[in-house]
Amino acid sequence: MKKHYETLFVLKPTLTDEEIQKQIEAVVNVITANGGEIAAVDKVGMRDLAYEVQKNKRGYYTIIYYTAPTSAIKEIERNLRINEDVIRFITVKYENKKEQKIWETQASKVK
Repeated sequence: MKKHYETLFVLKPTLTDEEIQKQIEAVVNVITANGGEIAAVDKVGMRDLAYEVQKNKRGYYTIIYYTAPTSAIKEIERNLRINEDVIRFITVKYENKKEQKIWETQASKVK
């Protein structure tokens, strides 16, 4: 059974728009290649970081809402971890019905 997830990742601010788009597509491809289905991709944009990370004060934020088998998460996170252009990332799992309703609301706002 597929579970509901949200992965937020922050890319280096030095990337061009084209490079940012390629990075987002790469993450989407890893999710779909591992049995995931994309619900929405929220390109939040360039934001200040709460604190300096790897000498970066800013980063390009992207949130991907998707459903995927639990086994896919390890591979998705492994790819984000080894990607030099990703400063930070976090994956949130929405477990119960109430949380999934919130996930659906968030994902529908993006479209």
